[in-house]
Amino acid sequence: MSGASIVGVDVGGTFTDLFCFDADSLSFRIAKVPSNRGDEAVGFLDGLRQFGAIADLGAIVHGTTVGTNALLERKGAKVGLITTTGFRDVLEMRRRDRPHTWGLWGDFIPVVDRDMRLEVPERTLADGSIRTVVDLDAVRDAARTLLANGAQALAIVFINAYANSANERAALAAVAELWPTPHFACSSQILPEIREFERTSTTALNAYLQPVVGDYIGKLDDGLRDDGFTGRFHIVQSNGGVMSTGMARRLPVRTALSGPAAGVIAAAAIAREAGFPDVITGDLGGTSFDVSLVVGGATALAAQTVIDFGLVVRTPMIEIATIGAGGGSIASVDAGQLLQVGPESAGSRPGPACYGQGNPRPTLTDANVVLGRINAERPIGGKLARLDVEAARQAIATHVAAPLGIEVMAAAEAIVRVANARMAGAIRLVSIERGHDPTRFAAVPFGGGGALHAGALLREVGLKAALVPRYPGVTSALGCVIADIRHDQVQTVNLNLDGLDAAALDARMVDEARTALEIVQSAGLQVDRIDVIFELDMHYVGQTHTVSVHLPVTLGDGGTGVTEAIVRAAFEAAYQTSFSRLLPGVPARIVTLRTAAIGRRPRFDLALLAPQAGCTVAAAARGHRPVWFDGAWHETAIYARLELPVGAEIAGPAILEQPDATTVVEPGLSARVDRLGNIIIERQA
Repeated sequence: MSGASIVGVDVGGTFTDLFCFDADSLSFRIAKVPSNRGDEAVGFLDGLRQFGAIADLGAIVHGTTVGTNALLERKGAKVGLITTTGFRDVLEMRRRDRPHTWGLWGDFIPVVDRDMRLEVPERTLADGSIRTVVDLDAVRDAARTLLANGAQALAIVFINAYANSANERAALAAVAELWPTPHFACSSQILPEIREFERTSTTALNAYLQPVVGDYIGKLDDGLRDDGFTGRFHIVQSNGGVMSTGMARRLPVRTALSGPAAGVIAAAAIAREAGFPDVITGDLGGTSFDVSLVVGGATALAAQTVIDFGLVVRTPMIEIATIGAGGGSIASVDAGQLLQVGPESAGSRPGPACYGQGNPRPTLTDANVVLGRINAERPIGGKLARLDVEAARQAIATHVAAPLGIEVMAAAEAIVRVANARMAGAIRLVSIERGHDPTRFAAVPFGGGGALHAGALLREVGLKAALVPRYPGVTSALGCVIADIRHDQVQTVNLNLDGLDAAALDARMVDEARTALEIVQSAGLQVDRIDVIFELDMHYVGQTHTVSVHLPVTLGDGGTGVTEAIVRAAFEAAYQTSFSRLLPGVPARIVTLRTAAIGRRPRFDLALLAPQAGCTVAAAARGHRPVWFDGAWHETAIYARLELPVGAEIAGPAILEQPDATTVVEPGLSARVDRLGNIIIERQA
């Protein structure tokens, strides 16, 4: 492997997926190894060694779920919070929302306990003027108290610090004198933006993740160094861009949904190249099903994301809906005799019952094995020589068939149908509920299990087609390789549009752009160019919510050239698109400036993944086996998917097998191989 090689690594709950691309030889290799739950660094390094000496690799880009899992499982650090007198409970009060819309029940436990939230005298007004200078002795006393109470990380959040960060920066400097770790930050560093709760939540969650993500990245750094690696190591952000490990340690909150984001980037790129600009991506791994909408070839970015109830992160993220329905999701019958699939997962250890590692309960994978859809003699990932079909049958018989009083095959099919229904619900969530007609979208299923359910989702939701990538099991790892470098800046400006001081806005834009450019330029990965994108959050005066306004300006030697007329035209176009009307006579206001610097990576030629010349359908044929569909056995053709030629057409029922995934073509559907080697599944004419 040459120094020009770059490896994408996606660590999932069951498998660690890797895609290695060598730019010198224009060749690639893939690998899939078991994840080591609890010490993911082991699987990460084991996977890299599949490509030879780690020291010979040029660069590594990693999509991680460590931060996401820490938030969902509430396994972050013990955090202390120092805030302005009177604002101790902002984190707990939230927006006065509640877990359940109907009824006054449900509870919320913030990531910072109340006795770990301390107040100090200081006050900055909304216009940026300082009424009360921060009491630094009180700050030091609060920090010592929090340390004595076991704080591992610290967040400093002062009211209106977005308008003037002087008090926060002074407090931060005082804390730096005595805090024993680098795990402390203030809100003006993390999110210098109006909205007190969102700023407090994002800063507190960043502190909550700093020790966890920092220790994980430290383990990886140490392991790579021990193996002689001297190249660049980067982390995928939730916005689909790439950042340095140093930035990831400082801003770990930007790694939430890192792994799924990489998959969406790759799926969108593959779909665009294949002629499908509007798609719904579905990443089915061992523990979850992650869904995202791609419209016009562009991923959807949200300025704010709720990871779990009350855990609000305000930083740009690809919009992804996640449900606990993966290959390892456990099937059970509840007290009301209803069949449930997930959210509990068997993970990689012990894994599904068919893994033979002691799990007696059935999973979605076990159901697919019993139905004959997964080849027990050739399981993906290389973890096992074969799967234990009888163990899977016994688990389904005991925990599903017997309680429901049905046959084992009916129970196995019911498990798959319930899982399909849950996945279909997630697809409707990101399409119909956001005003999109799913019938004009194609599905892009990937992950180890996505292609198993592609046909069922196509029919259940009414999608026009399904596009299965050439290597669905390592699509997220491919996304790590092709993702751009990106850094986002945000700053509340609070400027009236009428009589706008365009020179002042331009100066702010230039300053923000230069900071973002420096960070992207320092990443050390090759880029073709760096684009700077400016957006404004704006609204009519008196409104609470804002619309995102893209500014059609570029950064040049003389600034951006922004004018009041340019801003007004862009705002009215964005508002008209969102609400189909304007509010004549009502003044408008610029609330927040958002700046993104994007280092565009060299284009990855997806044609490299296409089938080699000389492939034939006859050579790819692997005979037939009975597979259960719609309540009966069907004699089903089996093919080695990677040996099918471009243009091949396969009528269902058929099973297409490859080392990293299995594709099921159900009765009534047909599959064809496009010029890039993707499988296009459609309804038979």
